[in-house]
Amino acid sequence: MPSITDPVAAPAGSPASASAATAIVTPPAPARRRLAARRIGWTWVLLSSLGIAAFAVVPYLTASLRELAETPSGGLAGNYAEQPWPVQLAFYAHIVAGGFALVVGPLQFWQGLRTRHPRVHRWTGRGYLLAVGLAGVAGLVIAPVNDAGLVGLVGFGSLGVLWLVTGWLGYRAIRRRDVASHRAWMMRNFALTYAAVALRIWLPLLIVAQLPFATGEFDFDAVFANAYALVPFLCWLPNLVVAEWLIARRGLPTFWRATAAAR
Repeated sequence: MPSITDPVAAPAGSPASASAATAIVTPPAPARRRLAARRIGWTWVLLSSLGIAAFAVVPYLTASLRELAETPSGGLAGNYAEQPWPVQLAFYAHIVAGGFALVVGPLQFWQGLRTRHPRVHRWTGRGYLLAVGLAGVAGLVIAPVNDAGLVGLVGFGSLGVLWLVTGWLGYRAIRRRDVASHRAWMMRNFALTYAAVALRIWLPLLIVAQLPFATGEFDFDAVFANAYALVPFLCWLPNLVVAEWLIARRGLPTFWRATAAAR
């Protein structure tokens, strides 16, 4: 006797068969909610990455550092306009290569690209890792002359080292066909790439957080300096925590397992 849970047990076209087919095709509500949350999260990461890449990179491609330093919205130009040319070259390499990684990175987590166009995924992945390598090395060159002093040297320097190491471990994992470890390491790596976005989210939040405690005349430069003293770590540490949580949630190798597998 056919089981009552067998979808072929009911005659074709009957309400029972339609219900059974719907139960098979339609994912459970929790799964649909998780899928919707992933899509919303990925869309936010993509759009914010594109926006910050345009905001942070384009100005440096349209004017010199000295010209930008004389404008109110000159960004980091004032700090690097008078630096020796090797430091300026490293700054441009960091900005351009980092911007490329920020644009390409979210596409590597697009499942449709991985499954339907694996060759495109592989080649864009190679371009992403090359950009991370160039931007990471350049970041280590400019870290000693950053605006945040010793805190910036340690914070941004640690970011650069971890950026390079996680990219290398992700590459090694895929070379030995360990897809799960590769995905985990690349999630950690892009969490570090996303520091460019997080920095520009944390800065205004930290500035606003100081307003209730301001006394006398508002000194924006002092408030900005206080905020910028924290972002060398805040821009990437929380990102790694979130990435590790997502890695564990998706059943991928956690940090200790992935480290052991990479040896």
